[in-house]
Amino acid sequence: MRAVHKRNLTVLTLIVFLAVLAIEHRHKSEPSAVAVIQQQSAEPETGAYAGMIAPSFALQEGEAKYEVGGTREKAVMLNFWASWCDPCQQEAPELNKLALKYKDVLDIYGINVTSQDYKPNAERFVKKYMLAFPVMYDLKGRIFDKYNGAVFPTNVLIDKNGVISEIILGILTPEELEKKIIALTGS
Repeated sequence: MRAVHKRNLTVLTLIVFLAVLAIEHRHKSEPSAVAVIQQQSAEPETGAYAGMIAPSFALQEGEAKYEVGGTREKAVMLNFWASWCDPCQQEAPELNKLALKYKDVLDIYGINVTSQDYKPNAERFVKKYMLAFPVMYDLKGRIFDKYNGAVFPTNVLIDKNGVISEIILGILTPEELEKKIIALTGS
């Protein structure tokens, strides 16, 4: 009888101990009200994902300097492309139309990923399609890497606050892309 009573007492003690541990763990893992308020008012992190602040960069092309990062007057679309990419060739005329149509609310920056292309071919591409938006050359692919680039084309939509709205891998129909631009710019 004494052994049974001792065993029951040991089991009961163990259960109480585990319950206390569980309550303590739960209490530590729940953020306090102050922490929740601080999290809600905090800026989004920087990164190459929707909802994050776009990684900043600057590229010089001739006399012009193009910068991405932080608040700006217009939304921006980064178009990463290569001259040998068939979908990039299909998309180029549509991007021209969108650049002209939304020029007051959207900057389109064409970024040739020259580390995966041949610059003279990229320059011929720009002339052939008479691109109506600035084109930069990412000679070492560093900007493409910052944005976790994987395919061509990759279009990154960034709002006026510098936050990535969406990353589009591959080509969309002109209508789908325009809908996304309208949503981004509020036009």
